[in-house]
Amino acid sequence: MRLTKIELRCDKRSRRRRARAPPAPERSGNRVTSIIVPGRKRLGRTRQKTLTMCQVQVKLENMQEYRHIDKPGWKLSWHWESKQVIWDMRGAETTEQGNCSAFASSGTLPHCCLRRPTIVDLLPGSPFNSQVSNCCRGGVLTSMSQDRTNHVSVFHMTIGSFPDDSGEFTMPSNFDIGVPGYSCDNATSVTPTKYSTDKGRRKTQALATWEAVCVYSQFRSSQSPKCCVSLSAFYYRNIVPCPTCSCGCSSSHCVKPGEMPPYLEQKHDPEEEVTPVVECTKHMCPIHIHWHVKVNYREYWRVKITATNLNTMKNYTDWNLVVLHPNLKSVEQVFSFNYKSLTPYHNGINDTGMFWGVKFYNDVLLQAGKIGNVQTELLLKKDMGNFSFREGWAFPRRILFNGDECVMPSPDDYPRLPSYASSAASSFATTLKNNFEKLEQYVEIPSDSGISFIVQPKMKALEIAEKARDTNRAILSGKFDQDMVKEGSQPALDKGGKLQILTSHTLKPVPIAIGDPGLSQGKITSESIKVKAKRELKLRLCFHLRKLKRRLSREEIQKVPDATEEPETS
Repeated sequence: MRLTKIELRCDKRSRRRRARAPPAPERSGNRVTSIIVPGRKRLGRTRQKTLTMCQVQVKLENMQEYRHIDKPGWKLSWHWESKQVIWDMRGAETTEQGNCSAFASSGTLPHCCLRRPTIVDLLPGSPFNSQVSNCCRGGVLTSMSQDRTNHVSVFHMTIGSFPDDSGEFTMPSNFDIGVPGYSCDNATSVTPTKYSTDKGRRKTQALATWEAVCVYSQFRSSQSPKCCVSLSAFYYRNIVPCPTCSCGCSSSHCVKPGEMPPYLEQKHDPEEEVTPVVECTKHMCPIHIHWHVKVNYREYWRVKITATNLNTMKNYTDWNLVVLHPNLKSVEQVFSFNYKSLTPYHNGINDTGMFWGVKFYNDVLLQAGKIGNVQTELLLKKDMGNFSFREGWAFPRRILFNGDECVMPSPDDYPRLPSYASSAASSFATTLKNNFEKLEQYVEIPSDSGISFIVQPKMKALEIAEKARDTNRAILSGKFDQDMVKEGSQPALDKGGKLQILTSHTLKPVPIAIGDPGLSQGKITSESIKVKAKRELKLRLCFHLRKLKRRLSREEIQKVPDATEEPETS
């Protein structure tokens, strides 16, 4: 957070001041006026003093990529080093006027006479003559990544001084923006700001410009975290929950299932943030993030992210998620969320991404309830050099919600592959080879390399058809009992009467049928599948095998079967 460009423009204005003086004879040519008070005679001298009035522009700019200032908004305050007052304001206002009795005789009272004023942004819909550019948003500042048009707030002031002060402007100190977690340093002088006028042909310059920087600390913002993360995967039976007491263990202010939240008992001050009242859980966090490894493809993998609001007292507007994961550099598609890659370093490290809702669709995370959640799925391309499901690699290293880091489960609890997976896979392959070497014949036809589908649309369809014909011959000879060929009556022919060979590709799961000797003709059921390998493993194939609808006669052996929608590798 940066409070920047406190720009100063001063001009001199004449203001009359009345001062007491000792009795003196009347002389012509001097500004001396006799003031007669009943029962007493005094002479008063009226003299003209030039006071300095400064026009000040204050600009608050949120320079953070993913942390924003939510309602009730910023409340800027400082301490005047000298006796200065705010005569007028545009685009903002002070919360109190203070004691301005020293200016009672001036006819017009200043806007604020406090030594430490507190300034708030005007609300939307304020009178037009009170507005300036980039004001009137109720103190809300968006992050730079989400909305660059609303991450700045500006207001103007006219600064003067008390009657007994010299009138010179002195930069204030002890800045505070009134948002939990932020601390500000004192302002430092920087290069004066320049302005373009007359369509850029002339530039004017402020008399002086100062800058103050405010930084955020999550520990100063809250004593306990505000969110937690749970994990799950398709290859792991259990869900790894949020750590117990992630956001505290107090259950006195939580809402049990079936109970009505105590809305009327809460303080409804629009200037203060409402205390969270969460649903009773083991972690007691207002926000719950769930990361689920959903599907594994050959070259891609899919993840589902769900953010659930368990706070019954608050809606989170313009929420965002920041995720740290090494595979985020290969994000192919994000569904129903906006996405932006953060901090892409020059050495190729790009492992941080930001997610936020689509405007007017899911940019508001509603309070706890049936619709108090938002979710998305992202498709990532595998980095074959680093990708692995082992040792919890598929899960994020860090997750932040609205700029606050969430509590992650212990790495020892991350979902892992079964311990027997690698040894069982090799054992499964060996079992298949030993038990079915004499019962089946496996033929692999290598795919074309370096030839696109447009140049060679048929690919290896002819070779596959020839091998299928040889398989049919082997079946008729009695070597095999069953085969798997295209389902259909006659092969598809083009206009010239020639065989029409087509191919198709898919990344979606496809059905598979497995047969063994002893099956009745044309009948394959799940009960007939007898494989001596371990039943826990599942065989996943990427091509579609079809059962034989009718047995080919010897006269049809010479005909090449239609290879419509067959894969390029058999």
